[in-house]
Amino acid sequence: MQNQAAIERIIEEITREVLLRLNQPQAASGASGCNCTDGSCVLHCADKVQQVVQAGASRVTSTLGVRPQDDGIARYIDHTLLKPDASQDQIAQLCYEARTYHFASVCINPAHVKLSAQLLKDSGVKVCTVVGFPLGATPGTVKAYETQQAIRDGATEIDMVINVGALKSKDYTTVKEDIGAVVRAAHAGNALVKVIIEAALLTDEEKVIASHLSKLAGADFVKTSTGFGPGGATVEDVALMRKVVGPDIGVKAAGGVRNFADAQAMIAAGATRLGASAGVRIVKEAGGEGGGTAVSPSGY
Repeated sequence: MQNQAAIERIIEEITREVLLRLNQPQAASGASGCNCTDGSCVLHCADKVQQVVQAGASRVTSTLGVRPQDDGIARYIDHTLLKPDASQDQIAQLCYEARTYHFASVCINPAHVKLSAQLLKDSGVKVCTVVGFPLGATPGTVKAYETQQAIRDGATEIDMVINVGALKSKDYTTVKEDIGAVVRAAHAGNALVKVIIEAALLTDEEKVIASHLSKLAGADFVKTSTGFGPGGATVEDVALMRKVVGPDIGVKAAGGVRNFADAQAMIAAGATRLGASAGVRIVKEAGGEGGGTAVSPSGY
């Protein structure tokens, strides 16, 4: 068992390294002298190597035996790494796991969007990033610009933080326009928007108002938390938000979803997406495997 675990770790490390190297600028075509018949294309032809890696990755997955028996839960999960000190290697690991388990998306900081989009190309896994994060205390015009830049870099989902101070001040026009600015920018780029209301800072009345304003502004989801506030998702908050927005838009539970039981409870309460760094643990538990620990802790 120890030898098998060591082999699995080595394979993952090699795969991450290859994916990262494939993102480095390549030499001009023909400069390597590769004729693609003697095996040298593995070293010099990025397009051929990408095909080999993709084919090998599926074999690695079956060899490792880590594909869950039922990966339905994976489609709910935004596999998340939002720590400020996240390295490229950690982002590559996150994307490797997302490919392996077929998560809905990876959720990463804007600086990692371009790399993640390259690593996840043709995988079916979306690239989600955060805007106005984690405080929400930037003007709507700035959030809209962040959104446009993120979409240019390859993001297809935007998780924005509302202006909590404006909500507390009962300046609902500003809150709605803040959300609307991001929604307009995102929808123009064919990206969807999840509005983070940071529920732990709000009263129940404010949660209702924030969810209603998000719906009026055209958001695609409401989301409980940043994962950096005083608390994360609760079943009660998810149920309340679902009641307010109805069945037509999504509800994302984020913060504190650490195992399969947590995930089941949030989904039962009305969540249609889960933000979690423990995605690997959750899908393994769903497939009947032991829990273990999350590979990519993010504060979520």
